[in-house]
Amino acid sequence: MNTTFRPPNPRTLLAIAVASLALAGCASTPAPTEQMAVSKSAIANAASAGGGEYASIEMRSAQDKMDRANAAIAKEDFESARWLAEEAQVDARLAEKKAQSAKARKAALVMNEDLRVLREEINRKSP
Repeated sequence: MNTTFRPPNPRTLLAIAVASLALAGCASTPAPTEQMAVSKSAIANAASAGGGEYASIEMRSAQDKMDRANAAIAKEDFESARWLAEEAQVDARLAEKKAQSAKARKAALVMNEDLRVLREEINRKSP
């Protein structure tokens, strides 16, 4: 029985090396499932805080970036998807804070008006 070892063809070695590098490149960037969930939650929080009413530009930007992140995931471009999802999260948080700020300003205006009315009442009743 002749069991002489023959080294593989250099082309075969090159093909194996290229395939290994390609697989390693794909495996190095996992799908950003956690970031996508966090960003989706941030958009929902901003919407419930009134972001659509008080920060519509930021809300549209956040939703647009999430849509683009979903498209990137479909293309398995996980790095772009992660960046877009992170940007969507930032836009959504900005929308949420702007909405909260606008609501607080509105409440302060109402309180100031109530105080003005009370002062007028007190002044009217004072001798």
